[in-house]
Amino acid sequence: MPSSADHIAGIDRARLQAIAAREAEAYAAARPETRAALDAGAEAFLDGVPMHWMKDWPMPFPMLVAKAKGAKLSDLDGNKIDDFCLGDTGSMFGHSPAPVSKAIRDQAQNGLTYMLPTQAALAAGQLLTQRFGDFRWQIATTATDANRFALRVARAVTGKPKVLVFNGCYHGTVDDAMVALEDGVTVTRAGLTGQVTDLTTLATCAEFNDLSSVEAALATGQIAAILTEPVMTNSCMVLPDPDFHTGLRDLATKYGALLIIDETHTISSGLGGYTRVHGLEPDIFVVGKCVAGGMPTAVWGLRPEVAAQYARYNEARPSGHSGMGTTLSANPMQFACLTATLSEVMTPKAYARMEKGAKRLAGGLARAIAAHGAPWHVVRVGARVEFICAPGPLKNGTEAAAAHMPSVEATLHTALLNRGCLIAPFHNMMLISPVTKKRQIDRLITAFDSILTELFA
Repeated sequence: MPSSADHIAGIDRARLQAIAAREAEAYAAARPETRAALDAGAEAFLDGVPMHWMKDWPMPFPMLVAKAKGAKLSDLDGNKIDDFCLGDTGSMFGHSPAPVSKAIRDQAQNGLTYMLPTQAALAAGQLLTQRFGDFRWQIATTATDANRFALRVARAVTGKPKVLVFNGCYHGTVDDAMVALEDGVTVTRAGLTGQVTDLTTLATCAEFNDLSSVEAALATGQIAAILTEPVMTNSCMVLPDPDFHTGLRDLATKYGALLIIDETHTISSGLGGYTRVHGLEPDIFVVGKCVAGGMPTAVWGLRPEVAAQYARYNEARPSGHSGMGTTLSANPMQFACLTATLSEVMTPKAYARMEKGAKRLAGGLARAIAAHGAPWHVVRVGARVEFICAPGPLKNGTEAAAAHMPSVEATLHTALLNRGCLIAPFHNMMLISPVTKKRQIDRLITAFDSILTELFA
């Protein structure tokens, strides 16, 4: 249902504004200690929050977390909250899994960083290959860093300047991905702070699920790599058409470009990520966030043949100043947590529990939407569930942007939090961890239904 002067996403605007105001007041009333602490100590930070890029969380002021364990949070005021955000995937397997906590304690006694590998590094390499496939691995601190380094390799081995990305909100902060389509033309996105480079010299934008636009870009001979998530996840979730990834692989091969698959969000799909579950064939594989149980870690891997091309490229180059790697990346704490996560936390049993819970959640949300006649839909990728405040399914980034309803989503986010349920901001994402209880899922469904009852009264 299109928005109008009186309605948005099927909701009366006046009713939405009244409920939003009420929920904001309820949130503030439940957190006097948090408010006092922020008033006393937040001014030292840029924009008044330690994580300035997250200042747009929908609640009136940030929640200060006192403790997190399993799939629950406690805030400074003692409010107990079922956590379905889970660090926006960073804690997808639950907060502080026991094997990871033990690995941190053990490694802390032997040093935090020394720019040299440990035996755990060798074990992590073997485990990464077992979980994700035959790649030659490197460790980074964030998936954004990993993608930057992967793009350098792609440009080095192909000799081509550009990356192909898809129109929409890519999850990372790689500058090259900050482009969009306007009337079919690639343009630099307006939101990038301090942008002084014409990013269209570095990147070309195509529509997700549109192989003809991909081929047109590749046919220019300028594309070193296609950088894509298997599913668009950072706006309103868009699933790939059945033949889309096969087509990407074929086109990349045909035109001599590398295919980079970033699984940082779609690691929710199952053991080995969407790539392994669905048999994708990337040249470079990237995953971050939860891969070390919440310790800041990302990994990127090259197929053996790409690694060989990169080795040949390096034979004629002086050493040093490659623009790749950071001093604290591949530190021993990362390897300790990687090995613990890959061997004891990221297991088939864990994914089976996550899949079962997410199916329950998606079904419950869909039933509530149908019961209220809301023109919305639900999308799920493994343990990742989203409700979208527009009809679906969506096909590409343009449709995803049009489906994004910030005022509705912000109201729902705060209202759910007031009822003890935290979901991810901005894109209505909910994750089921292996330790999320059935009663927590049912509480979220009940809270969602109660809010819709008011919104669509």
